[in-house]
Amino acid sequence: MKLLETFLPSIVNFSSKKATIYVADNASTDDSVKFIKTNYPSIKIIENSFNGGYAKGYNDALQLINADIYCLINSDVEVTQNWLTPILEVFKKDKNVAIIQPKILDFKEKSTFEYAGAAGGFIDFFGYPYCRGRVFNSLEKDHHQFDDISEIFWASGACLFIRSDVFHQLNGFDEDYFAHQEEIDLCWRTNNIGYKINYVGTSTVFHVGGATLQETNPHKTFLNFRNSLLNVVKNVPKKWFLIVVFSRLILDGIAGVKFLIELRPIHTFSIFRAHLSFYKNLIPFLNKRRSVQKKQFYFSHISIVWQYFALGRKKFEDLK
Repeated sequence: MKLLETFLPSIVNFSSKKATIYVADNASTDDSVKFIKTNYPSIKIIENSFNGGYAKGYNDALQLINADIYCLINSDVEVTQNWLTPILEVFKKDKNVAIIQPKILDFKEKSTFEYAGAAGGFIDFFGYPYCRGRVFNSLEKDHHQFDDISEIFWASGACLFIRSDVFHQLNGFDEDYFAHQEEIDLCWRTNNIGYKINYVGTSTVFHVGGATLQETNPHKTFLNFRNSLLNVVKNVPKKWFLIVVFSRLILDGIAGVKFLIELRPIHTFSIFRAHLSFYKNLIPFLNKRRSVQKKQFYFSHISIVWQYFALGRKKFEDLK
């Protein structure tokens, strides 16, 4: 409820004239619903019967909302004045743009890009996600170097705009992910059917990051490694499939050794659990793959692991 008290005011103040505001409550056990009803009676509340995670939570809630464009925004995001205007203008001008992400800065360090999305996401050859303004854990300062409007590969689930007809055409998020990287899968599938994803740097929001699941949480490590592998199985084009999957398993093993050296064995165990879950889900995701591989879309042929750790390239502009 603390997050709602902190961040709902900016959303109401800077959004209510252009949008209808909903709160999807994922079976919360505190007084969140009561707080909203008491303090923000104009907000519409959708109460999910149980916590199905980010993916199912949004899938269930959005079935009940009639709108041309959905904005999916976390409860730990502060928006700014006129933040909606440039985004709605892009949607209006280009009907082939299906998803948009604003600039995402760190709420705690407002001159720094935030980990979850920064200035728009990309995928490297091995399926590792990275962003303009953020490569692995290296975060850039915002010097207005990304104030543009440009095409990206994936948009952050912390603040993601999507045309409702595209969302439902794709059957929403894949609920087997539960949470983490399901937005990358959704964006990948959006690319596969020929739509564009844009970053709009003239709109800014501030994200706390890790407010619901801390970066050091081993369950987050499990979800990120497991779901990233599932993204590869589901979406990587056929000609690269075997080499990418095999390479990823090896690289994940190296990451596990790195965690051991850093005296974080619980995260090594999380990677081991992620691989067990990956093998368990392999056949179902190979079956899903058949339905999404109508167009073999790939965005990048660089390896950020090599460039970041071997060549020391920490900024997006240095990647080649």
